[in-house]
Amino acid sequence: MPGEYTLTYFPVRGRGEAIRMLLADQGQEWTEDVVNGEIWKKGDLKKLCAFGQLPRFQDGNFILHQSNAILRHLARNHGLYGEDAKEAALLDMVNDGVEDLRNKYARLIYQNYESDYNLLDILHVHLVLASNCLSSLPLLAGYVQRLNDRPLLKNFLESDARKKRFINGNGKQ
Repeated sequence: MPGEYTLTYFPVRGRGEAIRMLLADQGQEWTEDVVNGEIWKKGDLKKLCAFGQLPRFQDGNFILHQSNAILRHLARNHGLYGEDAKEAALLDMVNDGVEDLRNKYARLIYQNYESDYNLLDILHVHLVLASNCLSSLPLLAGYVQRLNDRPLLKNFLESDARKKRFINGNGKQ
């Protein structure tokens, strides 16, 4: 029966937040079963989880794992999964694209924060287009500065060849 929902997850937004947003937007109530690090490390809950990970979602007596499977389940149950199989496939395609971005984000923040040159490049572009865009974001501005200060990278960034190169076809340098 709809409304008998329980979301088991850590005390962060993470993979649970899209589920929470969908439920809230559909006027649904749910119970939060918050799992702290100590509980998770004990391993008892982890053994009950398919794939050994959270979130865990309970819809009455039906239990699901994997955030995207949970979202698709809820979307189907609340009339949000398209009018037909083709629309559902398009929604799956968009969600898979979002998943690709989420995976890159996770790699950036958990594994490869100080060597993501794509992030640095796009932030440089933003700084050309709006020089004060990072002024209210001190951590991100600090990230840019730390990388800009690396001696070899700094030499490249200050080189005449780079300064003459436009950021794209609009003529901005």
